[in-house]
Amino acid sequence: MKPYDYAHREGVEEIDWQWFAGLARKLAQALAGENVEMIVGIARAGLVPAATVACALRCDLTPVRVTRRDNDVVVRESPAWKVDVSPEVAGKVVAVVDEMADSGETLALVAARVRELGAARVVTASLVAHSWAEPRPGYVALTTDALVIFPWDKEVLIDGQWQTHPELAAALDAQRDRAAGP
Repeated sequence: MKPYDYAHREGVEEIDWQWFAGLARKLAQALAGENVEMIVGIARAGLVPAATVACALRCDLTPVRVTRRDNDVVVRESPAWKVDVSPEVAGKVVAVVDEMADSGETLALVAARVRELGAARVVTASLVAHSWAEPRPGYVALTTDALVIFPWDKEVLIDGQWQTHPELAAALDAQRDRAAGP
């Protein structure tokens, strides 16, 4: 399945802030046993769980930006580097954290770069993963094949008005069209 192929998601999982907090705690608890010294958070949305987990584990956080998007619009088949991994990862136990493992490609790409820069050990983690993510993250707080609505994506500011995120609206329309059938 291709990333952002929303018509093939099974149902909808709307994660509110309270549920997010519980999932982030679950991820932090799982990563605690790895003796993580640094979190590499994948910007943009991956920074939300990455920062939460880094605070919980009381370890350093450094961001990267790897994306298929330009100005919040998907324009690439594969993720492209925008902000590279900090050389501070050298010699450390690092957890690469994202909000969603859809294809698994972004987490794998960042983890490979962290290894290349000399991290002592690298683990991957995502708040949510789809069953088809390959490679699968080492740690996942929730596995679902539903369309996931994160609290930070539900509504966005467009021309001064709070509106349903356009990509989310299109995804919900695609699911409705699929359910309606031919």
